[in-house]
Amino acid sequence: MIDIGKIYCGGSSTGDGLRYGTEAGADAHGNAPHARPLSAGVRRPIVVWSTTRTCNLKCVHCYTDSENKKYENELTTAEGLKLIDELADFKIPSLLFSGGEPLIRPDLFTLIEYAAKKDIRPVISTNGTLIDRDRALAIKDAGVVYVGISLDGMEEVNDTFRGVQGAFSRAMQGFENCRAAGQRVGLRLTLTRRNYQDLHRIFDFIEKEGINRACFYHLVYSGRGSSMFKDDLTHSESRHALDIIMERTDDYFRRGQDINILTVDNHADGVYLYLKLKQTNPERAEEIRRLLEWNGGGAHSTGVGIGNIDFFGNVHPDQFWQDYTFGNIRERRFSDIWLDESEPLMHGLKHKADYIKGRCRLCQYRAMCTGSMRVRGYRAYGDFWAPDPQCYITDEEIGLDAANKQELIEKNEAFPLPRELTA
Repeated sequence: MIDIGKIYCGGSSTGDGLRYGTEAGADAHGNAPHARPLSAGVRRPIVVWSTTRTCNLKCVHCYTDSENKKYENELTTAEGLKLIDELADFKIPSLLFSGGEPLIRPDLFTLIEYAAKKDIRPVISTNGTLIDRDRALAIKDAGVVYVGISLDGMEEVNDTFRGVQGAFSRAMQGFENCRAAGQRVGLRLTLTRRNYQDLHRIFDFIEKEGINRACFYHLVYSGRGSSMFKDDLTHSESRHALDIIMERTDDYFRRGQDINILTVDNHADGVYLYLKLKQTNPERAEEIRRLLEWNGGGAHSTGVGIGNIDFFGNVHPDQFWQDYTFGNIRERRFSDIWLDESEPLMHGLKHKADYIKGRCRLCQYRAMCTGSMRVRGYRAYGDFWAPDPQCYITDEEIGLDAANKQELIEKNEAFPLPRELTA
């Protein structure tokens, strides 16, 4: 995640310790800040647990390819409680209950309450359509730190994207019920060509509805989103989207609005923010460079600071790698699987800087980004260490000259950009 308020505007949030190694205070809901690890590389992972594959919607970009039906052999309540014990022993900072749609799982609150008692920060990722008043109160009472509700545009755009008419209005009712219960809640939106031109309207909506946190995700090619180059932003559109996000976040900040804005799943955003700040405030830009290099971008994300356990207990590098499994928690403890570098990809993910190829290897800002999302490189080129095709920082900006380009050609590392992203 790139905290726009922190990096671009000089603000802070409870996640600063994990992301940047800096001090932070409690949030407005009384949630304590994350503890600071000695370095980003020794962080325990935030675990995304896909608690069920069943979902009441049919989103066109769903990474689990979920449907509204029952799936057999999902982890039982007893297995879930045992898993939480193991994750607590491993001292993970947070457990994100995801799906499918997690609120469909009947024992969800039992699991959440148990995680909270084990000093694991519980978070829910939901489409919000099932959060009535009673569920909102139950979420609050269970000890959930944060609820992220997914929207993918305004009204008709969201409903088309989600595959169910009325999904937007029901999600909005979920927002209102969470706020009424005093539950911290925010918006999650995946940037695509279907919605990015609505960004100003979305920012107006965030303020009007009193939403105090919003995460803008870059599209990751997985599940039903695996063939969505056509829906992904081009590089010029990505830059335009970041310009709008920075402009509107800065406006919130200047007017004293307590709204936390983040971008997710593209560490090139940090480089872009750094280059923008370098033009207007070089001294602050260098401070930001140090924070981003402490974080390391992709170096300490997938396989280090984030991991996924699916509905059947399979452990994946992150939630977008459902087709690559390290092991199963029914057979081995999560910590044993996660720390086992005899598995080649796990070793590589924990040492990404030694393996990244192409323009990422030669980028003068590689310490801030370290190749960003490995799964996108793999989806585009069939190579775990190929460049992330969503990097929109230009060759000139990263210092890639003619000699560098020739070297890449000679080493067979001149990966061509997918045509759909070049406009």
